[in-house]
Amino acid sequence: MSKYPVSPQEVDISAVRAQGAGGQNVNKVSSAIHLRFVIRDSTLPEHIKERLLALQDQRLSKDGVLIIKAQQYRTQEQNRQDALQRLQQLVDSISHEQKARRASKPSYGARQRRMDSKSLRGKVKSLRGPVRD
Repeated sequence: MSKYPVSPQEVDISAVRAQGAGGQNVNKVSSAIHLRFVIRDSTLPEHIKERLLALQDQRLSKDGVLIIKAQQYRTQEQNRQDALQRLQQLVDSISHEQKARRASKPSYGARQRRMDSKSLRGKVKSLRGPVRD
């Protein structure tokens, strides 16, 4: 269950003809779906709306309308479900807040290993001098 469900009444769904191969069927049947979701008019919380509007996504128009095109399946109903599911996944991915990173210090053993490898590397480099007879 989603924390912020998108109501199907908030989206405008229109059927269009799909692109690509499919022969005669693709020319006759409008099985692809264009889903339009006006972010500003939705019932989502304000902080979710702001994050959606701040997305650098080509599916987002300048006036704050998210457009999702679904044409993966042969039937209109499957494409409608796919478009709604993709919209919900986008909202869910936006709703997760990143935890603040807490700085940690390297352990004593890690510092020792680092210093040992540095001194060993220095010894190897000191042997690279000119050969003396």
